[in-house]
Amino acid sequence: MSEKEKKNIHVEDGDAQKAAQEEQKTVNTDKKADTEEKKADEAAKDQKEEKDQKAADPLAEAQQQVAELKDKYLRSVAEFDNYRKRTLKEKADLILNGGEKTIKAILPVVDDFERALANDKDKDGKALREGMELILRKFEKTLESLGVKKIDTKDKDFNTENMEAVAMVPGMGDDKKGKVIDCVLTGYTLNDKVIRHAKVAVGQ
Repeated sequence: MSEKEKKNIHVEDGDAQKAAQEEQKTVNTDKKADTEEKKADEAAKDQKEEKDQKAADPLAEAQQQVAELKDKYLRSVAEFDNYRKRTLKEKADLILNGGEKTIKAILPVVDDFERALANDKDKDGKALREGMELILRKFEKTLESLGVKKIDTKDKDFNTENMEAVAMVPGMGDDKKGKVIDCVLTGYTLNDKVIRHAKVAVGQ
C-alpha cells in the first residue's frame, strides 16, 4: 500500500471519529432535553395533584382559615385588654395625684402664713395686716399660675354666663341700670371655664 493510500485511510478514520463524536453530542443533548421535559412534566403533575387535593378537601381549607382567624382574634383581644388595663392605671394615677401640682404651688403660701403668725410682735396689728396683704397677693399670683383668675365685675354689665344676681338695687340712675353695683362674692374661672359665679348686686 502506497503512502498516499495510507494517508487517505487515516483522513477517513478521523472524519468517522468526528462524525461519531458529533452524533454522541446530539444524543446527549436529546437525552438532557428529555430529562428536563420529564422534570417539568412531573412538577406540573405534582402541582395539579396538590391543587386537586385542595379542591377535593374544602373542609380542611375552611378549618385552616378558621384557625388563622381565631389566632388573629385572640391576639387582638389580648392587645386590647392590655391597653384597657394600662389606661385604667393611668386614669387612677391621674385621679390620685392630679392635685399634686396645685398642692405644691400652695405650700409656700402656707409657709408664709406660719412665719407671719410666728413673728407677730406688733400690738396694733399693722405689720400683721401688711404681711397678710403681701401673702394674699402672692396667693393670687400662685392661683393665676395654675390658670385660676378672678372674674372682673367692677362697672361691668351684668352677664349671666359668669355672674349671679343676688340683689337688685333701684334708684341708681339710667347709667347704672343693668350694671354691677357691688360684688358680694368673687367669682373665679379655671382655664377660662367658670368654676364659681360671681355673686353681685345689679342696678335696676
